[in-house]
Amino acid sequence: MANLEHDATPAAKPELDLQQFLPYRLNSLADRLSQALARLYAERYDLNIAQWRVLAWLSHLDELTAKQICQATRMDKARISRAVQSLEDRGLILRRPSSRDQRVHDLRLTPAGQALLSKLIPEAQQWEAELVATLSVGEYRDLMNVMGKLERQLERLEKTHDDWSQDRSGDPMETPGTAELDGDR
Repeated sequence: MANLEHDATPAAKPELDLQQFLPYRLNSLADRLSQALARLYAERYDLNIAQWRVLAWLSHLDELTAKQICQATRMDKARISRAVQSLEDRGLILRRPSSRDQRVHDLRLTPAGQALLSKLIPEAQQWEAELVATLSVGEYRDLMNVMGKLERQLERLEKTHDDWSQDRSGDPMETPGTAELDGDR
């Protein structure tokens, strides 16, 4: 009879170098960028990140619902709702019932909101220009292209995962839609 204590080799401990792990690096950079830019509009314009994002999306698309802004910013409904209420209280946005669906409200910038953004957006763009000044034009173009590729791949992965989650029979080891496994049921 073999001695199991001597025959077993310890499993290698999985390691993850976060400095080489793309999701961590991108998230860390995004957080740092967001916080640094947030200081600009918090100090000068008394806006938080959610409020800035609501204003920025409304400047970009003129009229949106809070739900559309939640989807665009990937921020939770409560945070966007508080931002919308605060911006409305300050007279920076107008909220009115939608002509398409009375259950939702359309949001638009007011003249005061447009005036604030006419000052804030050039400052944000200047800040961005200072940030990317270290990149050549080609590097900047390549960065935007690579980010676009990663975003499209992530959408495909999310769709695949969503499809997989909906197709699962409950077996965590099963690959959905595989003919061999479907025949084994």
